[in-house]
Amino acid sequence: MDPGTENVQQQIYSLYSTYSEVFFYFIVVIAVWEIGARIFYKRLSWRYVLDTVSSLVTLPVIAYMGVAAAFIGIGSISDFEPLMYEQYAAFQLGWSWWSLAIVLLITDFWYYWTHRAFHRINIMWTTHTVHHSSDYINIPMAYRFGPLDAFFVALTHFPLVFFFPPELVGIGIIANQIYQAWIHTDRIKKMPNWFEAVFNTPSHHRVHHGSNPQYTDKNYAGVLIIWDKWFGTFEPEVEEVKYGITKPLKYQDPITVLFHGFWRFAKKLSTARSPVELLFCFVKPPGWQTRLERERQAPLEGLPVAQDPAIKSLGV
Repeated sequence: MDPGTENVQQQIYSLYSTYSEVFFYFIVVIAVWEIGARIFYKRLSWRYVLDTVSSLVTLPVIAYMGVAAAFIGIGSISDFEPLMYEQYAAFQLGWSWWSLAIVLLITDFWYYWTHRAFHRINIMWTTHTVHHSSDYINIPMAYRFGPLDAFFVALTHFPLVFFFPPELVGIGIIANQIYQAWIHTDRIKKMPNWFEAVFNTPSHHRVHHGSNPQYTDKNYAGVLIIWDKWFGTFEPEVEEVKYGITKPLKYQDPITVLFHGFWRFAKKLSTARSPVELLFCFVKPPGWQTRLERERQAPLEGLPVAQDPAIKSLGV
Protein backbone atom coordinates (compact mmCIF):
# COMPACT_ATOMS: atom_id res chain seq x y z
CA MET A 1 0.00 0.00 0.00
CA ASP A 2 1.45 3.37 -1.00
CA PRO A 3 1.86 6.12 1.64
CA GLY A 4 -0.94 8.26 0.16
CA THR A 5 -3.48 5.44 0.29
CA GLU A 6 -2.36 4.44 3.78
CA ASN A 7 -2.82 8.03 4.95
CA VAL A 8 -6.36 8.13 3.53
CA GLN A 9 -7.12 4.81 5.22
CA GLN A 10 -5.97 6.15 8.58
CA GLN A 11 -8.07 9.31 8.11
CA ILE A 12 -11.15 7.24 7.27
CA TYR A 13 -10.64 5.08 10.37
CA SER A 14 -10.23 8.25 12.46
CA LEU A 15 -13.45 9.71 11.04
CA TYR A 16 -15.25 6.42 11.64
CA SER A 17 -14.04 6.37 15.27
CA THR A 18 -15.26 9.93 15.85
CA TYR A 19 -18.60 9.15 14.22
CA SER A 20 -19.04 6.09 16.46
CA GLU A 21 -18.16 8.03 19.60
CA VAL A 22 -20.53 10.91 18.84
CA PHE A 23 -23.44 8.53 18.20
CA PHE A 24 -22.61 6.54 21.33
CA TYR A 25 -23.07 9.60 23.56
CA PHE A 26 -26.13 10.64 21.57
CA ILE A 27 -27.94 7.33 22.11
CA VAL A 28 -26.93 7.23 25.79
CA VAL A 29 -28.65 10.60 26.24
CA ILE A 30 -31.80 9.28 24.52
CA ALA A 31 -31.75 6.08 26.61
CA VAL A 32 -31.52 8.08 29.86
CA TRP A 33 -34.31 10.34 28.60
CA GLU A 34 -36.51 7.28 27.92
CA ILE A 35 -36.00 5.79 31.39
CA GLY A 36 -36.44 9.18 33.06
CA ALA A 37 -39.71 9.79 31.21
CA ARG A 38 -41.10 6.38 32.21
CA ILE A 39 -40.20 6.98 35.85
CA PHE A 40 -41.68 10.49 35.77
CA TYR A 41 -44.94 9.33 34.16
CA LYS A 42 -45.03 6.15 36.32
CA ARG A 43 -44.92 3.81 33.32
CA LEU A 44 -41.83 1.80 34.31
CA SER A 45 -43.37 -1.69 34.58
CA TRP A 46 -41.64 -4.98 35.31
CA ARG A 47 -42.54 -6.19 31.81
CA TYR A 48 -40.75 -3.16 30.35
CA VAL A 49 -37.68 -3.88 32.49
CA LEU A 50 -37.63 -7.58 31.52
CA ASP A 51 -38.16 -6.66 27.87
CA THR A 52 -35.19 -4.27 28.05
CA VAL A 53 -32.96 -6.83 29.78
CA SER A 54 -33.87 -9.42 27.13
CA SER A 55 -32.88 -6.96 24.41
CA LEU A 56 -29.47 -6.36 25.98
CA VAL A 57 -28.84 -10.06 26.67
CA THR A 58 -28.99 -10.89 22.95
CA LEU A 59 -25.62 -9.19 22.34
CA PRO A 60 -23.35 -11.34 24.55
CA VAL A 61 -25.29 -14.50 23.63
CA ILE A 62 -24.72 -13.89 19.93
CA ALA A 63 -21.05 -13.09 20.61
CA TYR A 64 -20.61 -16.42 22.42
CA MET A 65 -22.35 -18.22 19.56
CA GLY A 66 -19.86 -16.66 17.14
CA VAL A 67 -16.95 -17.82 19.28
CA ALA A 68 -18.42 -21.32 19.44
CA ALA A 69 -18.87 -21.41 15.66
CA ALA A 70 -15.24 -20.44 15.14
CA PHE A 71 -14.10 -23.02 17.71
CA ILE A 72 -15.78 -25.93 15.94
CA GLY A 73 -14.44 -24.79 12.57
CA ILE A 74 -17.51 -23.24 10.96
CA GLY A 75 -15.74 -19.91 10.87
CA SER A 76 -17.21 -16.81 9.29
CA ILE A 77 -18.00 -15.59 5.79
CA SER A 78 -15.77 -12.61 6.54
CA ASP A 79 -12.76 -14.95 6.73
CA PHE A 80 -12.92 -15.40 2.95
CA GLU A 81 -13.45 -11.76 2.04
CA PRO A 82 -9.77 -10.62 1.91
CA LEU A 83 -8.92 -13.55 -0.37
CA MET A 84 -11.87 -12.79 -2.65
CA TYR A 85 -10.88 -9.14 -2.91
CA GLU A 86 -7.20 -9.79 -3.51
CA GLN A 87 -7.58 -12.68 -5.95
CA TYR A 88 -10.97 -12.35 -7.65
CA ALA A 89 -12.13 -8.72 -7.45
CA ALA A 90 -13.59 -7.42 -10.71
CA PHE A 91 -12.21 -3.97 -9.86
CA GLN A 92 -10.11 -3.06 -6.84
CA LEU A 93 -11.38 0.43 -6.08
CA GLY A 94 -9.18 0.72 -3.00
CA TRP A 95 -9.16 3.32 -0.24
CA SER A 96 -10.17 6.86 -1.15
CA TRP A 97 -12.72 9.43 -0.09
CA TRP A 98 -14.83 8.87 -3.18
CA SER A 99 -14.79 5.08 -2.68
CA LEU A 100 -15.90 5.66 0.95
CA ALA A 101 -18.80 7.80 -0.31
CA ILE A 102 -19.81 5.12 -2.80
CA VAL A 103 -19.56 2.37 -0.18
CA LEU A 104 -21.75 4.31 2.26
CA LEU A 105 -24.38 4.81 -0.44
CA ILE A 106 -24.20 1.25 -1.75
CA THR A 107 -24.29 -0.40 1.68
CA ASP A 108 -27.37 1.65 2.54
CA PHE A 109 -29.04 0.60 -0.72
CA TRP A 110 -27.92 -2.98 -0.09
CA TYR A 111 -29.27 -2.79 3.48
CA TYR A 112 -32.71 -1.81 2.18
CA TRP A 113 -32.96 -4.97 0.05
CA THR A 114 -31.37 -7.20 2.68
CA HIS A 115 -33.80 -5.87 5.29
CA ARG A 116 -36.69 -6.41 2.89
CA ALA A 117 -35.53 -9.99 2.37
CA PHE A 118 -35.41 -10.49 6.16
CA HIS A 119 -39.14 -9.77 6.19
CA ARG A 120 -40.16 -11.60 3.02
CA ILE A 121 -38.11 -14.83 3.17
CA ASN A 122 -39.20 -17.08 6.01
CA ILE A 123 -35.81 -18.57 6.94
CA MET A 124 -34.44 -15.02 7.30
CA TRP A 125 -37.49 -13.88 9.26
CA THR A 126 -36.90 -16.80 11.64
CA THR A 127 -33.92 -14.89 13.09
CA HIS A 128 -35.04 -11.31 12.37
CA THR A 129 -38.31 -11.76 14.27
CA VAL A 130 -36.22 -11.38 17.44
CA HIS A 131 -35.70 -7.71 16.64
CA HIS A 132 -39.44 -7.16 16.15
CA SER A 133 -40.70 -9.16 19.13
CA SER A 134 -40.60 -6.34 21.68
CA ASP A 135 -43.82 -4.70 22.87
CA TYR A 136 -41.95 -1.39 23.02
CA ILE A 137 -39.53 0.69 21.01
CA ASN A 138 -36.48 2.01 22.82
CA ILE A 139 -32.71 2.26 22.53
CA PRO A 140 -31.97 -1.17 24.09
CA MET A 141 -34.14 -2.99 21.55
CA ALA A 142 -32.08 -1.39 18.77
CA TYR A 143 -29.50 -4.00 19.81
CA ARG A 144 -32.00 -6.86 19.98
CA PHE A 145 -30.47 -9.13 17.34
CA GLY A 146 -31.38 -12.63 16.24
CA PRO A 147 -28.82 -15.46 16.35
CA LEU A 148 -28.30 -15.56 12.57
CA ASP A 149 -28.74 -11.87 11.71
CA ALA A 150 -24.99 -11.26 11.30
CA PHE A 151 -24.63 -14.36 9.10
CA PHE A 152 -27.29 -13.23 6.63
CA VAL A 153 -25.95 -9.66 6.57
CA ALA A 154 -22.45 -10.96 5.79
CA LEU A 155 -23.84 -13.33 3.15
CA THR A 156 -25.90 -10.71 1.33
CA HIS A 157 -23.14 -8.09 1.41
CA PHE A 158 -20.46 -10.53 0.26
CA PRO A 159 -20.62 -9.44 -3.44
CA LEU A 160 -19.38 -5.97 -2.48
CA VAL A 161 -15.90 -7.33 -1.70
CA PHE A 162 -15.42 -7.98 -5.41
CA PHE A 163 -15.10 -4.21 -5.78
CA PHE A 164 -14.19 -2.67 -2.41
CA PRO A 165 -11.75 -3.61 0.38
CA PRO A 166 -13.58 -5.81 2.95
CA GLU A 167 -12.59 -3.44 5.78
CA LEU A 168 -14.19 -0.52 3.92
CA VAL A 169 -17.36 -2.54 3.31
CA GLY A 170 -17.37 -3.39 7.02
CA ILE A 171 -17.19 0.29 7.90
CA GLY A 172 -20.16 0.96 5.63
CA ILE A 173 -22.25 -1.82 7.19
CA ILE A 174 -21.44 -0.92 10.80
CA ALA A 175 -21.80 2.84 10.23
CA ASN A 176 -25.26 2.11 8.84
CA GLN A 177 -26.18 0.12 11.96
CA ILE A 178 -24.77 2.79 14.28
CA TYR A 179 -26.99 5.43 12.67
CA GLN A 180 -30.08 3.30 13.18
CA ALA A 181 -29.75 3.06 16.97
CA TRP A 182 -31.14 6.53 17.66
CA ILE A 183 -34.28 6.00 15.56
CA HIS A 184 -35.52 3.31 17.97
CA THR A 185 -37.31 5.68 20.32
CA ASP A 186 -40.74 7.17 20.98
CA ARG A 187 -39.31 10.27 22.65
CA ILE A 188 -38.48 12.09 19.39
CA LYS A 189 -41.74 12.74 17.57
CA LYS A 190 -40.71 14.48 14.35
CA MET A 191 -37.56 15.86 12.78
CA PRO A 192 -37.58 18.92 10.48
CA ASN A 193 -39.51 18.33 7.24
CA TRP A 194 -36.41 18.37 5.02
CA PHE A 195 -34.81 15.71 7.24
CA GLU A 196 -37.96 13.55 7.30
CA ALA A 197 -38.09 13.72 3.49
CA VAL A 198 -34.61 12.26 2.95
CA PHE A 199 -33.45 10.39 6.06
CA ASN A 200 -34.81 7.58 8.18
CA THR A 201 -36.16 9.00 11.45
CA PRO A 202 -37.82 7.77 14.66
CA SER A 203 -41.22 8.48 13.13
CA HIS A 204 -40.47 6.44 10.02
CA HIS A 205 -38.94 3.59 11.99
CA ARG A 206 -41.77 3.38 14.51
CA VAL A 207 -43.95 2.52 11.53
CA HIS A 208 -41.58 -0.29 10.60
CA HIS A 209 -41.97 -1.82 14.07
CA GLY A 210 -45.74 -1.58 14.00
CA SER A 211 -47.99 -4.64 13.79
CA ASN A 212 -50.87 -2.47 12.54
CA PRO A 213 -52.05 -3.83 9.15
CA GLN A 214 -51.12 -0.64 7.26
CA TYR A 215 -47.65 -0.61 8.84
CA THR A 216 -46.71 -4.25 8.16
CA ASP A 217 -43.65 -4.62 5.91
CA LYS A 218 -43.12 -0.90 5.48
CA ASN A 219 -40.14 1.48 5.87
CA TYR A 220 -37.21 -0.92 5.47
CA ALA A 221 -34.66 1.90 5.13
CA GLY A 222 -31.41 2.12 7.04
CA VAL A 223 -30.21 5.71 6.67
CA LEU A 224 -32.01 7.08 3.60
CA ILE A 225 -35.80 6.79 3.52
CA ILE A 226 -35.73 7.57 -0.22
CA TRP A 227 -35.37 3.86 -1.03
CA ASP A 228 -38.79 3.12 0.48
CA LYS A 229 -40.31 6.03 -1.41
CA TRP A 230 -38.78 4.88 -4.69
CA PHE A 231 -39.68 1.20 -4.32
CA GLY A 232 -43.21 1.58 -2.95
CA THR A 233 -42.74 0.50 0.67
CA PHE A 234 -43.05 3.87 2.41
CA GLU A 235 -45.80 4.55 4.94
CA PRO A 236 -46.04 7.71 7.08
CA GLU A 237 -46.80 7.54 10.78
CA VAL A 238 -50.45 8.46 11.19
CA GLU A 239 -52.27 5.96 13.39
CA GLU A 240 -50.76 5.17 16.79
CA VAL A 241 -48.25 2.36 16.43
CA LYS A 242 -48.88 -1.00 18.06
CA TYR A 243 -45.43 -2.53 18.52
CA GLY A 244 -44.50 -6.18 18.25
CA ILE A 245 -45.23 -9.09 15.92
CA THR A 246 -48.61 -10.33 14.69
CA LYS A 247 -48.32 -13.37 16.97
CA PRO A 248 -47.06 -11.72 20.18
CA LEU A 249 -44.87 -13.55 22.66
CA LYS A 250 -46.45 -14.53 25.97
CA TYR A 251 -43.13 -14.13 27.75
CA GLN A 252 -40.23 -11.73 27.26
CA ASP A 253 -37.48 -13.78 28.89
CA PRO A 254 -34.18 -13.93 26.90
CA ILE A 255 -34.52 -17.59 25.87
CA THR A 256 -38.02 -17.12 24.45
CA VAL A 257 -36.99 -13.91 22.73
CA LEU A 258 -33.89 -15.39 21.10
CA PHE A 259 -35.29 -18.71 19.92
CA HIS A 260 -39.05 -18.31 19.41
CA GLY A 261 -38.56 -17.90 15.66
CA PHE A 262 -36.72 -21.19 15.35
CA TRP A 263 -39.35 -22.99 17.41
CA ARG A 264 -42.12 -21.66 15.21
CA PHE A 265 -40.12 -22.50 12.08
CA ALA A 266 -39.56 -26.07 13.29
CA LYS A 267 -43.31 -26.45 13.88
CA LYS A 268 -43.97 -25.27 10.32
CA LEU A 269 -41.42 -27.71 8.90
CA SER A 270 -43.16 -30.55 10.74
CA THR A 271 -46.36 -29.83 8.76
CA ALA A 272 -44.71 -30.06 5.32
CA ARG A 273 -45.99 -33.04 3.36
CA SER A 274 -43.88 -32.79 0.19
CA PRO A 275 -40.41 -31.62 -0.91
CA VAL A 276 -41.98 -28.56 -2.53
CA GLU A 277 -43.77 -27.61 0.66
CA LEU A 278 -40.53 -28.13 2.57
CA LEU A 279 -38.72 -25.77 0.20
CA PHE A 280 -41.52 -23.21 0.43
CA CYS A 281 -41.22 -23.26 4.24
CA PHE A 282 -37.77 -21.73 3.73
CA VAL A 283 -38.32 -19.29 0.86
CA LYS A 284 -41.93 -18.15 1.09
CA PRO A 285 -42.97 -15.09 3.16
CA PRO A 286 -43.61 -15.67 6.90
CA GLY A 287 -47.40 -15.77 6.50
CA TRP A 288 -47.36 -18.64 4.00
CA GLN A 289 -49.03 -21.85 5.23
CA THR A 290 -48.60 -25.48 4.32
CA ARG A 291 -51.68 -27.46 3.33
CA LEU A 292 -51.84 -29.06 6.79
CA GLU A 293 -51.72 -25.62 8.41
CA ARG A 294 -54.53 -24.44 6.14
CA GLU A 295 -56.56 -27.56 6.98
CA ARG A 296 -56.19 -26.75 10.66
CA GLN A 297 -57.00 -23.08 10.16
CA ALA A 298 -59.94 -23.39 7.74
CA PRO A 299 -62.50 -24.77 10.25
CA LEU A 300 -61.66 -21.95 12.64
CA GLU A 301 -62.48 -19.41 9.93
CA GLY A 302 -65.36 -21.35 8.38
CA LEU A 303 -63.58 -21.59 5.03
CA PRO A 304 -62.84 -24.47 2.62
CA VAL A 305 -59.24 -25.64 2.31
CA ALA A 306 -57.61 -24.08 -0.75
CA GLN A 307 -54.52 -25.46 -2.47
CA ASP A 308 -51.57 -23.10 -2.68
CA PRO A 309 -51.54 -21.68 -6.29
CA ALA A 310 -47.74 -21.94 -6.51
CA ILE A 311 -47.80 -25.65 -5.62
CA LYS A 312 -50.80 -26.26 -7.91
CA SER A 313 -48.94 -24.73 -10.86
CA LEU A 314 -46.10 -27.22 -10.29
CA GLY A 315 -48.54 -30.11 -10.52
CA VAL A 316 -47.55 -31.61 -7.17
